[in-house]
Amino acid sequence: MTAENTGGLFSTISGDAGGSTTPAIVAIAVFTLAYIAIISEKIHRTIVAIIGAVLVMGLGAISQHKAFQEYVDLNVIFLLAGMMIVVHIMSETGIFQWLAISLAKLARGRPTSILILLALSTGIVSAFLDNVTTVLLMVPITLLLAEQLRVTPIPFLICEVLASNIGGAATLIGDPPNILIGSAAGLSFNDFLVNLGPVIVVILVAFAFCLWLVFRKTFHVSIEVRARIIEMNPARAINDKKLLVKCLIGLGIVLAGFFLHSLLNIEPATIALGGAALLMLITKTNPEKVLKEAEWSTLFFFVGLFVLVGGLVETGVIEKISWVAFDLTGGDLWLTALGLLWFAAIASAIVDNIPFVATVIPIIHNIGPKIAKAGGNDPHIVTNILWWALALGACLGGNGTIIGASANVVVAGMAERNGHKITFLNFMKFGVPFTLMALVISTAYIILRYLIRW
Repeated sequence: MTAENTGGLFSTISGDAGGSTTPAIVAIAVFTLAYIAIISEKIHRTIVAIIGAVLVMGLGAISQHKAFQEYVDLNVIFLLAGMMIVVHIMSETGIFQWLAISLAKLARGRPTSILILLALSTGIVSAFLDNVTTVLLMVPITLLLAEQLRVTPIPFLICEVLASNIGGAATLIGDPPNILIGSAAGLSFNDFLVNLGPVIVVILVAFAFCLWLVFRKTFHVSIEVRARIIEMNPARAINDKKLLVKCLIGLGIVLAGFFLHSLLNIEPATIALGGAALLMLITKTNPEKVLKEAEWSTLFFFVGLFVLVGGLVETGVIEKISWVAFDLTGGDLWLTALGLLWFAAIASAIVDNIPFVATVIPIIHNIGPKIAKAGGNDPHIVTNILWWALALGACLGGNGTIIGASANVVVAGMAERNGHKITFLNFMKFGVPFTLMALVISTAYIILRYLIRW
């Protein structure tokens, strides 16, 4: 990176040609204030995000047309909306109660064992579905189990969402950042599975062991409660078998669509909305009733957050930060790859990892061949190492805070609607240590598998 390039990027933030207040300063100020307000939790995060979005657009950091057209990811919004409808209709069948009882019986009513089983199940499923869909399916089960055990569901919910982000990092479709990277780099489902699958398995096993260490003496459930759970009959929970069959058919079509969406050339949001409409049709569900149950506060929070981060992207702030981070490595592959892993993780904990990854992708396209040329190496191999570092950092770093990944926000919204508020700091208390553990393992993996030869 040349001094000329650096100066050009700095000028984007320091001032424009007319010397007036720059859009970048507005974007930084509004985002910072909004972030502080979200952390303080004195105002609901959805209200903060909407006000912040209005200010960013109203003060000229980004136009409304660009904000809504380019930065509000409707694929994410409508994917969430569609799956919320599917999950609500399925909840009427009693299937979640059946799953909850089955899991509890498998764990012999022991809360810590149930927590670990839920986390591992979530992590595995998230590798083959997107992590948002996975948590939408798992949260109702968890709430029911916690109610039966008479314990707080918050540790269960947080650990599940952490596991969903870990498992989602293993495949192309598991986490939205991987979809962006795969598309830009021409990487296949098998590429992700072969290169990231092994380290994610190790991280999930380590995560489960850490959960046992942390929670083995936390929950206290009476013998009577455990005995009552063991004696429960899961089959009795199913209250509408005909509706269940219809829901399973609809869900099966949706899941098949997710697996085949690249071959069908249909976006996941279209599949989710189509599945939701199909399910409402064949079950004769009243749309008004279903739509009332949607997590509207969560959806509008995402809209506001996308606009806030879009202001940072549009004004060059995130690009500048990314370039500075890469410039500090001096073009060294080791420093660049490991620096990218950790920087992506930190940045993804602060802003949503989807727009961050979209910003870094063109930088890697440019810097990868330069590093390869300086070292006399294959540009394709060198650039791929950077892709894997970015994928791991962005997906795992999303576990750092409650707004770091889409799944985090969805779980927080569902928990709050059920009377269990997950605070920003409480999430960080769990998220930061486990994120650091995952990043240490990822660092060792990248060194041993890719960098040790250079």
